[in-house]
Amino acid sequence: MGSLLILLVFLGLAVVVVLWAVGIYNGLVTSRNAWKNAFAQIDVQLQRRFDLIPNLVETAKAYMGHERETLEAVIAARSAAQSGLAAAKADPGDAAAMAQLAASQGQLNGVLGRLMAVAEAYPDLKANQNMMQLSEELASTENRVAFARQAYNDAVMAYNNKRETFPSSVVAGSFGFAPAALLDIPAEKAAQVREAPKVQF
Repeated sequence: MGSLLILLVFLGLAVVVVLWAVGIYNGLVTSRNAWKNAFAQIDVQLQRRFDLIPNLVETAKAYMGHERETLEAVIAARSAAQSGLAAAKADPGDAAAMAQLAASQGQLNGVLGRLMAVAEAYPDLKANQNMMQLSEELASTENRVAFARQAYNDAVMAYNNKRETFPSSVVAGSFGFAPAALLDIPAEKAAQVREAPKVQF
């Protein structure tokens, strides 16, 4: 009778430990899915931005014939930014991929800002209805990207905190829950990148 009681106690403890581990595992999976979903929202907004840029360049091209270098720089930066996004989509949360994404988006922000500054010298372009609409949509998209990036960083922080704190860290280490990287802006470009390009027409 005594050995049966001891066996039942051990079985009860084993069930409690398994349920505890399953609960922690499920919490980690939920947190990981949350930051991956948040990254998907960044992807949606950046794709929208990439779709706007060719129309912006085509509209500007009609007025800015002497600014070929600036227009080509925008297209090149857009291509680099798309490559950065593709790398991040292949491995979201990876530190190197997120750094590449941040750097390529910073470069694109810089050339878009330069395009808008040059466009100020062309009054007919500033008055063009299509250009005004595209500029407004671009500014709106920049705001959405900023909100999506903040949501992503919040979700990554929650996930990383969960996987690094005890006792979750035991389950996270046992099941290979890797850390996720924030979408940080390099310090030397922080002021340039954190501000949406100024689009005033």
